[in-house]
Amino acid sequence: MTEHTHATHPEIVKRLKRAHGHLKSVIAMIEDGKPCLDIAQQLSAVEKAIINAKRTLIQDHLDHCLEETVGALPRDKRQSIDGFKAITKYL
Repeated sequence: MTEHTHATHPEIVKRLKRAHGHLKSVIAMIEDGKPCLDIAQQLSAVEKAIINAKRTLIQDHLDHCLEETVGALPRDKRQSIDGFKAITKYL
C-alpha cells in the first residue's frame, strides 16, 4: 500500500492527540468521582475534537482525491461535484 498523505494530516493528528488527552482526563475524572457535569463537558470536548478531525479528513479527501479522479470537467458538469462537496460539510 502506498503512503497517502495530505497537508491537513498534521493538523488532524494534532486534533486527535488533543482528543486523546481529553479522553484520558475524562477517565481519570470518572475514576476520581468528579461531578457528572464536569465529565460531560470534557466528553463534549472529546466529541468535538473527533468530529472536527473527521470533517477535516473527509473535506481534504474530497478536495484532493475526488478532484484527481474526476479531473477537469466542463462548468455544467462541475455543478454536481461542487454540490456534493458542499453538502458533505454538513455531515
